[in-house]
Amino acid sequence: MIAGVLVAQGASYALWTSQVRSSHLAQLDELSTNMAFSIASTMRFFRSLPVEYRHIVLDQLRNMGGTRFFVSVNERRLAIDDIGSGPEKEVVVNNVRTVLTQQLNIDDVIVEFSRPENLRVLNNEVLLYDLPPRWGQHSLMMEPLSPPILVVQLELAPDTWLYVATLLGVPDIFSGYRWLSEERLLVGLLVLLSVLALSLLGITSVTRPLARLSRAANQLGDDLDMPPLKENGPKEVAATAAAFNRMQRRIREQIEERERLFSAISHDLKTPLTRMRLRAEMLDDDYQRERFCASLDELDSLVKGALASVKGLDLHEEPTPVVLESLLEELAEELSLQGAQVTIEKTRQPIAPLIAKPLALKRCLTNLLENAVFYGQQADVQLLEQGAVVTLCIRDHGPGIPEEQLGRVFSPFVRLEPSRSRYTGGSGLGLGIARHIARAHGGDITLANHAEKGLLVTLTLPRQETITDL
Repeated sequence: MIAGVLVAQGASYALWTSQVRSSHLAQLDELSTNMAFSIASTMRFFRSLPVEYRHIVLDQLRNMGGTRFFVSVNERRLAIDDIGSGPEKEVVVNNVRTVLTQQLNIDDVIVEFSRPENLRVLNNEVLLYDLPPRWGQHSLMMEPLSPPILVVQLELAPDTWLYVATLLGVPDIFSGYRWLSEERLLVGLLVLLSVLALSLLGITSVTRPLARLSRAANQLGDDLDMPPLKENGPKEVAATAAAFNRMQRRIREQIEERERLFSAISHDLKTPLTRMRLRAEMLDDDYQRERFCASLDELDSLVKGALASVKGLDLHEEPTPVVLESLLEELAEELSLQGAQVTIEKTRQPIAPLIAKPLALKRCLTNLLENAVFYGQQADVQLLEQGAVVTLCIRDHGPGIPEEQLGRVFSPFVRLEPSRSRYTGGSGLGLGIARHIARAHGGDITLANHAEKGLLVTLTLPRQETITDL
């Protein structure tokens, strides 16, 4: 935008300067032509006078205060300190010389410009400033502008030169044109600042609704119950905000419908599952009874896991400070009662409490530790803090996971352990739920095989003041 404004300013100045210069040259052309005809008339008049009357007429003119021309008759051509250059001078000199040559039939016409302070006007080379003011200063000086004086000399006869000096009435004929004058720079700067200020206001008014829309889109996955967007701003942005609000309502309705559906399925399945379990207990064959009950337990586990994945993630609780060391020790003690071994490496310095949702974070750590002791028989826990990020590393001593399967285990109902018995079975939802809770806290969970043996689970939790709804 700045470049465009500067280019537009430069182009406008170039066009304006070209037009002003052309107008100035046209004015000089017309003025110098008229001046040349007047000088030609004056020279014809003096040339027509008898020689003995010329000085009488000149004295009378000077005594009357002079005219627009200062005229003198000299014995020789006076030396003039010629000044100026460029197309302006060339136009004036060519016009005066051409007109005088045609009107007076004289080939030798000398046209020059001089400063008033250096102008010589008589045979004895008297300066203009040395003459009485009424003789020529009133007609040849324009204080305080001090414009250049046009001097024309031509030879009337041997040892007789007619001298005519006059003003063109254009004080800045040789001043030229500066591209970057102070006034133009100031105007250009004011225009640029005005355009930028107005553009900034316009852009801000357009981007502010877009920024709100961007924030709402980022928070949509974590909080479906956030207030709807204001449907204001430009027409396109307002239409987008309205579409976003409609999408949010539809997603919320679908989630609520899904929860109602799974709740109804859970309620409807409890009664037939209970009847089937009672009938299974009445079977005489112990082997068939055990297999039947295992299938029912697995079915019940799948139903509960599906409900947990739908409703169990939405733990609406307020974030509070959580001491991770105490929470890990509590979970390790509970797992030790079940025969599991969890080793927690002590930190050099106590880690400050972390703002989190206690029940959700406890469920996340429980799933990770249970997986570690179930598949790896033993869990080694290390707690670290680097800057504003708390890192929890859990290593088991099991067989690990194939590299191509590391990302797949977070998917719902995915279990790499092939057994389906009542003792080793599971729903395959633990890691997915744990990662969801971690990401809702602004962190994440990554998996990697340890260099020696087992699986290394890394949980990162940044410190933050607020937590989005899970």
